[in-house]
Amino acid sequence: MTQRSSLVALIGLWFIMAPWIMGFAGSSGALWSSVIGGGVLLLSSLLGYGKSGWDSLFNWISLLSGVWLMIFAMAFPFPLLQASLYLLLGLAAVLLTFYNMEGR
Repeated sequence: MTQRSSLVALIGLWFIMAPWIMGFAGSSGALWSSVIGGGVLLLSSLLGYGKSGWDSLFNWISLLSGVWLMIFAMAFPFPLLQASLYLLLGLAAVLLTFYNMEGR
């Protein structure tokens, strides 16, 4: 559980830094969407660290943040490879959080 939460937190950290690493910091909508979505994912995964079950609020927030980051990949005009990376990272966050909620 803790390894999965750590991986989700790292994905959130990536989304916080991505606008400057990937060069879309000039687009304010994509910038703020990535930073806020990544920040919520990072914070909720750290607060939900070690918690499992369907009644964990922070796991639900992480799950919804991951879904938002998957939508983020398609909402802005990124190149195909870049959008695919964001989509896969968002999907990984959703699946890891879902697996945390199962409590295995």
